[in-house]
Amino acid sequence: MKTLVSLIQQSIQECWELPALSNYKGDNYTFGAIAIAIKQQHYLFETLGVEKGDKVALMGKNSAKWAISYLAAVTYGAVIVPILPDFKVEDATRIVHHSDAKVLIIEKFIFEQMEVEGMPLLQAVMDVADFNPLYQKTEILDLGALPAEKMLQDFPLGYHAADVQYAETQPDDLAVISYTSGTTGFSKGVMIPHRSLTGNVVFARENMPLERGNKIMSFLPLAHTYGCAFEFLFPFTRGCHITFLTKTPAPKIIMMAFAEVKPHLILSVPLVIEKIYKSQILPALEDSKTKMMLKVPLLNKLVHKKIREKLTQVFGGNFKELIIGGAAFNAEAEAFFKEIKFPFTVGYGMTECGPLIGYASWNNTVLGGSGRPVDALEVKIDSENPREVVGEILCRGGHVMQGYYKNPEATADTIDKDGWLHTGDLGIMDEQGNILIKGRSKSLILGPSGKNIYPEELESLLMNLPYVGEALVVDRSGKLCALIYPDYVETEKANLSIPQIHDIYKEHLKVVNTKVPKYMQLKMVEVQQEAFEKTPKKNIKRFLYQSK
Repeated sequence: MKTLVSLIQQSIQECWELPALSNYKGDNYTFGAIAIAIKQQHYLFETLGVEKGDKVALMGKNSAKWAISYLAAVTYGAVIVPILPDFKVEDATRIVHHSDAKVLIIEKFIFEQMEVEGMPLLQAVMDVADFNPLYQKTEILDLGALPAEKMLQDFPLGYHAADVQYAETQPDDLAVISYTSGTTGFSKGVMIPHRSLTGNVVFARENMPLERGNKIMSFLPLAHTYGCAFEFLFPFTRGCHITFLTKTPAPKIIMMAFAEVKPHLILSVPLVIEKIYKSQILPALEDSKTKMMLKVPLLNKLVHKKIREKLTQVFGGNFKELIIGGAAFNAEAEAFFKEIKFPFTVGYGMTECGPLIGYASWNNTVLGGSGRPVDALEVKIDSENPREVVGEILCRGGHVMQGYYKNPEATADTIDKDGWLHTGDLGIMDEQGNILIKGRSKSLILGPSGKNIYPEELESLLMNLPYVGEALVVDRSGKLCALIYPDYVETEKANLSIPQIHDIYKEHLKVVNTKVPKYMQLKMVEVQQEAFEKTPKKNIKRFLYQSK
């Protein structure tokens, strides 16, 4: 039976000499070097009394060493607790304590801001950069020297592929407790079992275009299930070479790295793709010559080809597919990418499913769709007419979490007695099984006439207009209000004052209102002086702005 741990073991044994993990413009590791580092960490876990099922917390920016620590914990049989580095120190301390972590692996500068007293169960704290001890509850041994000494003692002739033997795991063994700050408040600890991680990885291996020796660039947060599953675990088990972008993933830096790494598969959140679309594609489409050519049947195909080729080079020129997930994708950008036959697809998932719920390859996806249900899940729409009437998306099966750690009430609110996970997302499903998401149930606005309004649709239209940096649509006493944070790079170039910006946004509302039904029309606009507060996944914390 395939398990994630057995797939990791197999990949290491078969790809021993191949490059596995690299930091962008930094250190490089072969699969064999990673195996040695994992074994050394296992020695430390043993010395610290870590047993199968114990919790190991991990906090730091994306890096090869972070990935090695994750692999070490999972292959030992421990439960990994990845903590997003964007979390405030007090929140990270709370998570370490709440998760019952026995060991904390962390960047030194973050730990120096933490209070050990707030994490009384910790036996030791290790530096993610070199795995040297930063704190020991009991001074038992020289932990810094122990791994190398044990390796020499147990493997005097060297550690080889045949020596790699990892813990056996059962499908329902707990693998991960994932704490991610959500758009509706501080989230709970999602308990993800091995069957969920294995299911996600096996599905990706069977359906996503990666082969041994291919390259992939990781810039999504590894502490979040989306980036971890598909930029790290899946390609690692495939024998791929993963390069971690250790810097802040600004679009300019990402594009530079794409040009150098030339990845074979790209995963992204919509924000990055939308910025590229707005900065590089929309200006070209506004050119008068281009507009004229697009109206001529044969010439428009030539324009589309040129744009497709330019976009392909932006992403390194070597990729087979671009997978977008983690949030709603801008409808206008999606329609254009579809029109020019760009090889992209939009997937669907959530942390509680580790994360994948829906996927379809780029040449099988439909406009507005978010894939079809994966093999291990049943998916249905809670509606009297799922093909036409919007309802909540429910799923059950192998990818679904065990529940929320130490929170049976929240678990019961999310997973019903029949095992259906209530996603909180609203949508329909067509005859072919394509999932079409309309919005979040928590962001749904009920119009005066009783009709449902999905603010994401209006926000998508606003985001394509000039001088708009970020947009959020909320209900203000029964009237739809657009909260807009300006694109200050654009407004400063145009030397616009705040009153001028406000007047421009009023005109934007008129443009948007021509494209939507009367019950969805925007009535007012508010200019935000500061960027919206976001989750580490870069989704706006909508709950902070719902009322005023």
